[in-house]
Amino acid sequence: MRRRAPGLPALLSPVPGNPTRIVFVCTGNICRSPMAEVAARTMAAATTLVDGTSLGDQLLIASAGTGGWHEGEPMDPRTSAALQRAGFPDHPHIAHQISRRGLGEIDLVVALDRSHEQTLRRLGADPGRLVLLRSFDPSAGAATDVPDPYYGDDGGFDDCLAMIASGCRGLIAALARQWDATPSP
Repeated sequence: MRRRAPGLPALLSPVPGNPTRIVFVCTGNICRSPMAEVAARTMAAATTLVDGTSLGDQLLIASAGTGGWHEGEPMDPRTSAALQRAGFPDHPHIAHQISRRGLGEIDLVVALDRSHEQTLRRLGADPGRLVLLRSFDPSAGAATDVPDPYYGDDGGFDDCLAMIASGCRGLIAALARQWDATPSP
């Protein structure tokens, strides 16, 4: 069964001079969400809009965790290695936990699995600004979660990154369509 990609919130309508803030959220902010942050940032920077600007110039992309277990730590070395193997640029990263107050400053919150989505709802995330990453991946079928690779091997990190990259491609394409469809002031 194929799911239709979700629509993006109307809140994401481009506002000249005011970048849209997007945060990817996983459990500890050392594996999945940093992968998504790096992948989405790279893809957005490489996406040229019809007006000749880069989508990356329109977005502020970050990541966070639902818990503070790894607060202040860099991304897991296996995450960094998987990103490097896939050709993504090196990215300095310091893990942090999403806060209730911080959610109010985000235009689009992208959860990596349903448990994150539930936690974010309990924290008060606006349901109209909260999406699951895999909902933007037409090849995901009915699968909604990006599995946590933390207790696995390098292959698990590579598989996780492939799922994340596919979802990010769909998300970035949807964002580009929305930006291109918005009339210039």
